[in-house]
Amino acid sequence: MNELIKDIQKNKYEGIGKPEPLRHSLSGYWSRRITNEQRIVYKIDHDQVLIAQLRYHY
Repeated sequence: MNELIKDIQKNKYEGIGKPEPLRHSLSGYWSRRITNEQRIVYKIDHDQVLIAQLRYHY
């Protein structure tokens, strides 16, 4: 998990976990795969990573 968060801090919208922009009510947020079923949902705000959801599928 720490490796994934560090990669988000470094690469923002590219890298491990297959980053995907979210749409509709989650527009502006991105998701990355933790496992096949679980995701991390995050947003970059002024170079800070804001984690909105961790673990379950959005």
